[in-house]
Amino acid sequence: MIQIFDTIEEINSAAADIFVTSAQKAIQEKGQFSAVLTGGSSPAGIYRLLASPDYKTKIDWSKVYIFWGDERWVPLDDNLSNAKMSFDTLLSHVPIPQENIFTMYEDGISAEDYAVKYEQSIRTILGSEGKFDLILLGMGDDGHTASLFPGEAVLNEKEKWVSAYRLESQNMHRITLTAPLINKAEQIVVVAFGEKKAHALKEVLHGAYNPTTYPMQLIQPVSGELLFLVDKSAAGKA
Repeated sequence: MIQIFDTIEEINSAAADIFVTSAQKAIQEKGQFSAVLTGGSSPAGIYRLLASPDYKTKIDWSKVYIFWGDERWVPLDDNLSNAKMSFDTLLSHVPIPQENIFTMYEDGISAEDYAVKYEQSIRTILGSEGKFDLILLGMGDDGHTASLFPGEAVLNEKEKWVSAYRLESQNMHRITLTAPLINKAEQIVVVAFGEKKAHALKEVLHGAYNPTTYPMQLIQPVSGELLFLVDKSAAGKA
């Protein structure tokens, strides 16, 4: 499903509303809400909105568990860190217990070893089913999502929930949730805006199935909902 908006502000409001509704529903039904945040600059407006007085009071943050879809393997105070951006815009401004936040980085351990620990953390909170209530994703100009980049071996992962590898094109390690885990989610929301996203979005939605080139095509929920929130520029070729 795709929803097209005139402005980025409208996308942010729609995404924030979905986050609140999903949180309220999950907490009422199960007593907790598990969410996966996305990184980059695109979701910053969503997070600031969720941290605003009109939104943050609508959620019982003591029952919220936060994970990330992917991360550059850099310290948490590095400006490249997705977690740093999330804390700066949202998590430092809402009353969520620190023990409910699972960042994708730890000093003194390799990215590959931490991927194993991170998967265990997910299992501790979600059990063997591994079904997140809500996963927020972005999409790159090349059709990648999370750290599922075109042509990388991680695209073929079938068993692991979390994987880490060296992305040679960026000269750094990345850690990411894998497609099999993402696809378990109750709801997956993809935010994309800008003309640079138009070609990839067209191929992802209407092109031949070629996830090696357009990894976003791997995101096909087992039983949940997949929703694209895009602006007219991104939807221009779709």
